[in-house]
Amino acid sequence: MSQQALQQALRAWFTAHARDLPWRRTSDPYAIWISETMLQQTQSATVEPYYRRFLQRFPTVQALAQASLADVLKAWEGLGYYRRAQNLHAAAQIIMREHGGQMPQEEKALLALPGIGRYTAGAIRSIAFNQPAPVVDGNVRRVLARLDDISESIDLAATERRLWQRAAELVHVSAPGQMNEALMELGATVCLPQNPQCHLCPVQDHCLAHARNTQYERPVRSARRRIPHYDVVAGIVWHATRPHTFLIARRPLTGMLGGLWEFPGGKLQPGESTAQALRRELDEELGIEVEVGEHVISLEHAYTHFRISLHAYHARHCGGQPQALQVADWRWVQPDDLPDYAFARTDQHIIAALFSG
Repeated sequence: MSQQALQQALRAWFTAHARDLPWRRTSDPYAIWISETMLQQTQSATVEPYYRRFLQRFPTVQALAQASLADVLKAWEGLGYYRRAQNLHAAAQIIMREHGGQMPQEEKALLALPGIGRYTAGAIRSIAFNQPAPVVDGNVRRVLARLDDISESIDLAATERRLWQRAAELVHVSAPGQMNEALMELGATVCLPQNPQCHLCPVQDHCLAHARNTQYERPVRSARRRIPHYDVVAGIVWHATRPHTFLIARRPLTGMLGGLWEFPGGKLQPGESTAQALRRELDEELGIEVEVGEHVISLEHAYTHFRISLHAYHARHCGGQPQALQVADWRWVQPDDLPDYAFARTDQHIIAALFSG
């Protein structure tokens, strides 16, 4: 069957079966940009409530640009991959300054904005501006690898170029945004990673992997490196004389979880106990001395490229005025103050362990 027939089948299926998602009810380039950024490495069910709250809090590029980064990070709290929020905030300020508050339509201008790569630029151009710009995300890679029965690893640069070329061929239709969304929707709901629902697929007759019974072997991935693991310690540092008052620190803006607040601490070095590591880290980061107390909670957490075991302890401040040595800022706070600060998920678990009872 022809490519035109494949395109028609996909678009007809999408019209009939697309999920009713809030970002599909708008043509506002700003709202589409927000949704596409949130959907990076995050499932739509998780994104939906964040998307609604974020747009209610920052309904326009101007509102986002004028907000403080602390407010933006607080609105993003719990969604993860916080660099996305930093990039949105920085890009909004550039849009106000260099583009008159209007989302640019040209690929070059979009790619110049922080956090916008080839995929996000293609999604904005096709969905918001009806331009024939391809998109290739994880779902589209899987769909195209099966349609063309690609036996080479999709992690290879040559295969990536092939996938983008194939997506570019398919998007040349009267409604390019719909075509891109159809490909992504097919991957999200039918052409699943482990259990593809081939009997529900509108383009089964076009699929070489299905014809050759290789759909469970596609896409091919290169062997992944072992994910490193680190033991990390954090301290709930209580003020020596002020009841119910403890110390939090703000992470540097650059680097992982930049700008978020945390219970200070860090990685254990070889041969260190958790108490030794906590005392050293608090001295290096804040210039303070502490007496390490009872264990509060231990938890496991996986990031993209590594895993941690986090061990949190009570600690009593016993020397040194806090200084921002290896942190961006610090505060003495009480439990009622915590809603004003954005914390990563691990620190939210510590807060729950401390105060949920």
